[in-house]
Amino acid sequence: MLLIRDLMTRDVATLEPAASAAEALNICRERRLRHIPILDGGRLVGIVSDRDISDASPPAGEAGREDAMKDLRVGDLMSREVVTAHPQDPIGYAAQEMYERKINALPVMVEEEGEEELVGIVTSTDVLRALVMLTGVHESGSQIEVQAQDRPGILAEVAEIIRDLDVDILSALSSPDRRGDSRTMVFRLTAEDPSTVVQSLQMAGYSVAWITIPRNPR
Repeated sequence: MLLIRDLMTRDVATLEPAASAAEALNICRERRLRHIPILDGGRLVGIVSDRDISDASPPAGEAGREDAMKDLRVGDLMSREVVTAHPQDPIGYAAQEMYERKINALPVMVEEEGEEELVGIVTSTDVLRALVMLTGVHESGSQIEVQAQDRPGILAEVAEIIRDLDVDILSALSSPDRRGDSRTMVFRLTAEDPSTVVQSLQMAGYSVAWITIPRNPR
């Protein structure tokens, strides 16, 4: 299982609430960051994003912008209700929280001697990287889409047909269709030509479509 600890950034840039917006923006630019956790005495009290800073700052080129940004405190710009994660949480937890709450980063916390300690941060970019890893989209091969009646064991049945043809499965995704009586299964295969697999599945009564995934030029 892919856990948050496997993808999180451990070297986290942090600031205190009294830090200026100018300082925060410089850190974002220098380290190519979009989010900075805010600590007060080592305790997480908020998180500020580059968008928070930009929205509160005068437009670029406006007279007095630099002075205004030096006067702005990140403690006044940060989000105080911070959703956090634990290193042992599955990466799917981060994806769900980000999707449902419309956020793009979760500070990662552990409890040490009764106190929570910041040990990392996981971002939407990390979640996308996990998706690439889990689905095998960076690998060459092919992808088949199988539609069948939604019933227990259907995914295992289709996978067994593919396995019996000595074709390796890189990943498998399964989702019920909106009608509720059918299911779509997507398999990433190592075989660049899955025609034999397609024919076997069609002979077994499944509806199948497929595409070839070209080799990654890198």
